[in-house]
Amino acid sequence: MRSRIRHWRTEMVAHLDMPLLVIVLLLMGMGLITVYSATSSSGLSRLDNQMVNMAVAFVIMLAVAQTAPQKLMRFAFPIYLIGLALLIGVAGFGVVVNGSRRWLSLGFIRIQPSEIMKIAMPLMLAWYFHKNESLINLKHFAIATVILLLPIGLILKQPDLGTSLLVGAAGFFVIFFAGLPWKIMLGLTAAGGAALPFVWNMLHDYQRRRILTLIDPTSDPLGAGYHIIQSTIAIGSGGPFGKGWLNGTQTHLDFIPEKHTDFIFAVLSEEWGLLGNGILLALFLCLVGRGLMIAAAAPTLFSRLLAASISLVLFIYAFVNMGMVSGILPVVGVPLPFISYGGTALVTLMIGVGILMSIHTHRMLVKK
Repeated sequence: MRSRIRHWRTEMVAHLDMPLLVIVLLLMGMGLITVYSATSSSGLSRLDNQMVNMAVAFVIMLAVAQTAPQKLMRFAFPIYLIGLALLIGVAGFGVVVNGSRRWLSLGFIRIQPSEIMKIAMPLMLAWYFHKNESLINLKHFAIATVILLLPIGLILKQPDLGTSLLVGAAGFFVIFFAGLPWKIMLGLTAAGGAALPFVWNMLHDYQRRRILTLIDPTSDPLGAGYHIIQSTIAIGSGGPFGKGWLNGTQTHLDFIPEKHTDFIFAVLSEEWGLLGNGILLALFLCLVGRGLMIAAAAPTLFSRLLAASISLVLFIYAFVNMGMVSGILPVVGVPLPFISYGGTALVTLMIGVGILMSIHTHRMLVKK
């Protein structure tokens, strides 16, 4: 019995990529410290909840890391179909929260199907291109685009611009690394630029306000511009070394909105300053770099596309959050990876990390 337990432990550790694990644990540690600071005035309940969220997400990551990539590939199409069906269910009879229909109640639990698509989309497209590896042509890129646009359209209808951006990025990176010709990319960019006036008319009022506020936050300092103004004040006041842990005035006087979720970067910047931001950026760069190294060493097209997409989506996650909190991007409701409070997004991120570990540690066992 003991020998079996030792063997099980050895196998589990063997399927963990230690550099990746250390980076993620350091980020989660920074997250716990910052969540505590952001929520300490209201008790320890949120910190306790976040520790539970991290424990659950970590266990799920361990399970995914033990799963060989060829097994993940078998689930790609069913997970995509389930995710698409759930998104259709949300559009028909989803739960409305704060004016957005993003949740689906299953009686005993309420889920957000758009989160499933953050993983299902790169899985599906990587599987599709792997299946057609020997004869990829323009037809396959067109079909892949349809596969990508179907869930994005349903997510935008909820509306959820932030999640649609991340799902779109995950799918685009797979299509790009599959060999999308530059001529098509330039053509799509030109077409997208020409379509901007039509896109503007299709945006919801609150989305237009966010873009206009980005240009001039002071035009509505107590309304749409309040978030950006307060977050930029907090970031700037941190200076080179910050005001010190638990000493952020913008944070503890409750000027920063959503300070433990979407705007947690402002809390970290105020208390740890440029030094803390530099450490955080270095960890994210190491995380993305390690993921791209895993992608480069992957033995199959499926593994390479999937690992590269997940790695760059982690970069998009961090870039968009830091950009919106710093006032250089519109506010779209994207959490800071491994730092922001919350369970659903953290589980999705840790599944992505588990997939990267699986691809790396099973690379000698995957058959082309």
